[in-house]
Amino acid sequence: MTSTRAGRSVLWVALPTALTALAACSSADRPDERPASAVTAALRTVERSTDAAESARVHSTTTMGSTLSMKADGTLAWGDGLTGALTITYTGGTTAETMRRLGTTSMEARYLPDAYYARMGDTFAEKTDGKHWIKYGYDDLKRLAGSSGAELADQMRATAPHTSVKLLLSSTEVQEVGEEKVGGEHTTHYSGTVQGEGATTQTFDIWVDKRNLLVKKVEKARTATGQLTQTAYYSDYGVKAAVEKPPAKDTADFKELLKAPERR
Repeated sequence: MTSTRAGRSVLWVALPTALTALAACSSADRPDERPASAVTAALRTVERSTDAAESARVHSTTTMGSTLSMKADGTLAWGDGLTGALTITYTGGTTAETMRRLGTTSMEARYLPDAYYARMGDTFAEKTDGKHWIKYGYDDLKRLAGSSGAELADQMRATAPHTSVKLLLSSTEVQEVGEEKVGGEHTTHYSGTVQGEGATTQTFDIWVDKRNLLVKKVEKARTATGQLTQTAYYSDYGVKAAVEKPPAKDTADFKELLKAPERR
């Protein structure tokens, strides 16, 4: 099994991309800070209702400075750990250029309780003994990438639509903006800001339907690589979102790929 520079770099590209496709910003835990009581009660109802739905169809678009522009479509389930399948399409930025050199501008991502899987293109498979899938075991990420790997693994396992609502509950500035239509449906719009890691201010806007389910989310933050913006739409709550593990014979393990010699 061999690895090129482009091949080695894409091993790491696929990881933050997979997390970004789910939730652009990291969560904050500030239990002592709460918005006004009426808004708190409403958001707690939304959090419970969205959590209880356990699955949904997702469509999102994300930009991160000049590094990344992408869209993601698929289904996610969170009733028993995070599972799901997304098709991630790279539409611009340096990440898209890296992927294009490997003969593809899209990637299939599968999220299972113990690992994340990324399906690369045929050009990449030529460098991995014909195997198209890369397996990223969450426990392996913790061992190989230290605290950053542990944080990434934990975020990927914990991310679900209701976490954005939970994050808003940590803000003292959240407010009900008013009634608005999303896709022709009447919704209530809430907005707030949260202090993230490194004192970075994250802005969250969510839209909630009459069933108290999250139907739209917009996250914005300033990162080291530029302005980050993600817009996500959720629909078909309760949709079947069963995910199968990719075939072992077509799967290369991330930790083994890192050990492979690098051709120059």
